[in-house]
Amino acid sequence: MQALLFAALVLGVFTLLNMYISKRLITHLDISKHMKRNFRWFLYINLFGIFLYILGRYYVSFPNWLYFLFSLPIGILFLLFCTATIYDISRIALHVTPVSQKRRNFFKKSLDFSSLAIAGGITTKSILDARHIEFEEVDVKIKNLKKSYKIVQLSDVHIGGIIDKNFIKNIVNRVNLAKPDLVVITGDLVDTSLVRAKEAIDELKSLESKYGTFYIVGNHEYFHGIEEILSYVKSIGIRALENENVYIGDAGKGFNLAGVYDVFGYRKLSHIPEIKDALKGKSKDSPTVLLAHQPKYVHEVISGVDLMLSGHTHGGQLYPFKFLVKIVQPYISGLHQHNEDLQIYVNKGTGFWGPPMRLGASAEITQIIMI
Repeated sequence: MQALLFAALVLGVFTLLNMYISKRLITHLDISKHMKRNFRWFLYINLFGIFLYILGRYYVSFPNWLYFLFSLPIGILFLLFCTATIYDISRIALHVTPVSQKRRNFFKKSLDFSSLAIAGGITTKSILDARHIEFEEVDVKIKNLKKSYKIVQLSDVHIGGIIDKNFIKNIVNRVNLAKPDLVVITGDLVDTSLVRAKEAIDELKSLESKYGTFYIVGNHEYFHGIEEILSYVKSIGIRALENENVYIGDAGKGFNLAGVYDVFGYRKLSHIPEIKDALKGKSKDSPTVLLAHQPKYVHEVISGVDLMLSGHTHGGQLYPFKFLVKIVQPYISGLHQHNEDLQIYVNKGTGFWGPPMRLGASAEITQIIMI
């Protein structure tokens, strides 16, 4: 029932966006009625594609090539909405600008053409950018760390649909080439039913590192059976940190690695993050790295943590969306000095959610050298 309500809400919002594009962009374009009609039919088909995407994401299995086509409409609609908004503001500004009618007509036609050309170009670029995963390298100075450690961070892989066994296999190969001391996965690993994700998850067995692979859940695991996901991930040799910590390295020369459940647990009233439990029994003489899916959890870290590793934001994924993410998250991407004692690094996501599109926020595998 909850999934149906969510789907209805999403479709309702996208329908309103469709109406805005139709009224504020298509209506004012200097093109024939026939072309306007075709443009509107494109919007209707695009909206139906969003419905099929939701259906395929959670209820029906589609071939990957078909799923790819159905996942594009969300990004297309969002970029068209941004285009329509900028076009609307520009058109109104042009209308009140004191120029001759001849010049106004020229500028209006130029605006029409450039708006559609830019929208098409940006959409194409965002699709191509989503296929490329950057290998980010970051050095982080940690107080009282006796020895350097190399951590490779994956986050927001979102297994499901296009992100399948082959996608994960490619990631694993790239991680292994880095020869890390340990690998951490900071949530949103799975974004479909466990039955449909197992084959891709199994590829993570091939991850190679000195101290192993460690995992925390993100908000999306709560939607697909968090207990079952945790149990299966642990069954393939990955250590899940559930409000707890482990010691990494040789005695006196290593660090504490802690992990908490996601803040979405507060809403679900289960698997609730507890920082006190996560830090209980840790070595007080060694620095501590905390895995917490959402950057905003940094506000709950009072003391005892030197570095927090997060994800969740996707770096905004599609650039204009970055400003909305900033409303609810203190950090969007990269390394930040939160206070005198605590640093936070936010991974932009190794996969993507929704449309296979990225704009101004490349996917990443992060190599963190703690020195």
